[in-house]
Amino acid sequence: MLFLLGCTTIDKNSPKKHMLWKISDSNSSVYLMGSVHFADRSFYPLDTVITNAFDASEELAVELDMSDTAVVKDIAVQTELLGKLEEGKTLAQILPEDVLSSFDSLCLSWYIPSDALYGYKPWAAAMTIGSIAVMRRGFDPRFGIDFFFLHRAHETQKKILALETVEEQVNALAGEGVPDSIGIYYLKSTIRDMRLMDSSITLMMESWKRGDDSLFRTAMYLGEEDGCAEDSLLQAEIEERVYISRNRKMAESIASFLSADRKVFIVVGAAHMTGRGDNVLKLLRNKGLTVEQY
Repeated sequence: MLFLLGCTTIDKNSPKKHMLWKISDSNSSVYLMGSVHFADRSFYPLDTVITNAFDASEELAVELDMSDTAVVKDIAVQTELLGKLEEGKTLAQILPEDVLSSFDSLCLSWYIPSDALYGYKPWAAAMTIGSIAVMRRGFDPRFGIDFFFLHRAHETQKKILALETVEEQVNALAGEGVPDSIGIYYLKSTIRDMRLMDSSITLMMESWKRGDDSLFRTAMYLGEEDGCAEDSLLQAEIEERVYISRNRKMAESIASFLSADRKVFIVVGAAHMTGRGDNVLKLLRNKGLTVEQY
């Protein structure tokens, strides 16, 4: 799912905030930072409000420790294992004609041999073109907010905690029992969202820099179109798998840090905090915890 810009504008006179929240119970607190996994040098240096919160923490928690080469290798192995189509099958055989045509046209316009992706399942092809689209705008995972804090954690010798496993992340769209229709719709919606990719990424990155979680949320869903009932159900299923089910686990982990009085700086994708429905912030508030944006 990519993030789209409409006619929304950014109010440059609004108070300065950050994608940073302090989560507290009666006697302890942790910091929760919303990350963009792709960024560039313009994001740095980070505000001292953010770096001071990190410095005051004793541990760093991230979705996955992407500074660990074993984790990166495992992601590649799992994605290849679960993302490849069965021998003899190609996207040309399983995609509806209109989706295949749009996919081929997009690859052609980007000078990507579409047949290089024909051997992958629709969800894997969608994730690939989504990543390429962001990098075409000049954003790089090496400048991602999570990478920044992973490097800082190594420099300051803070303990690094993983909130998820590689299998849990990959299985969000590739797990046992996930119907083919989910992957096909995911690819279809990803291609559709490419129409406004440049402006959508601009809005998302600027709203992150301003700490405007409301505008970030708008960017996440602005490109959605009214579709048939089946599309709505598929979209809801993707939302449940990619965000909401993972949000619940993240919220439980954060609550457990507080219960144990651990001083943790937590970095997860900003969409987990700003998404509609049961996002992490809502789940934490439902637990009776205090949530303050900095």
